[in-house]
Amino acid sequence: MRSLDDILEEYEFLEGDERYGLLIELGRELEPMPDALKTDATLVRGCSAAVWVYPTESEEPGRLHFLADSNAAITKGIVALVISAVQDKPADEVAGMDVTAALAPFDLKNQLSSNRTQGVPNMIALVKEHAARIAAG
Repeated sequence: MRSLDDILEEYEFLEGDERYGLLIELGRELEPMPDALKTDATLVRGCSAAVWVYPTESEEPGRLHFLADSNAAITKGIVALVISAVQDKPADEVAGMDVTAALAPFDLKNQLSSNRTQGVPNMIALVKEHAARIAAG
């Protein structure tokens, strides 16, 4: 998965529909999430499209790793953006991280409809809650 800095560098170079294209591409690059994990328990509430986020074991103890998916291409790209901000980072770092601020340069609220971004705070909350649990041991 690309780093958030790498994605931002490319994103800032693009305009309008090209940015949508990048988000769709990011969604396609997500690690596949098995259908068996797409359950009510992994469903993120408040999203206009179906979004699933599932925490898995990282190769390194204390680091976060997530599987995620959506049934809508642009939304899946937004999910990929959120996940790229935290993927494989130490749980204690993510627990104290301002993920919203990390995503602010993408200006998603002004780039996308409110329907597409309304679930982002819920995704961030889910990721941070998991990070806090792992960090606490």
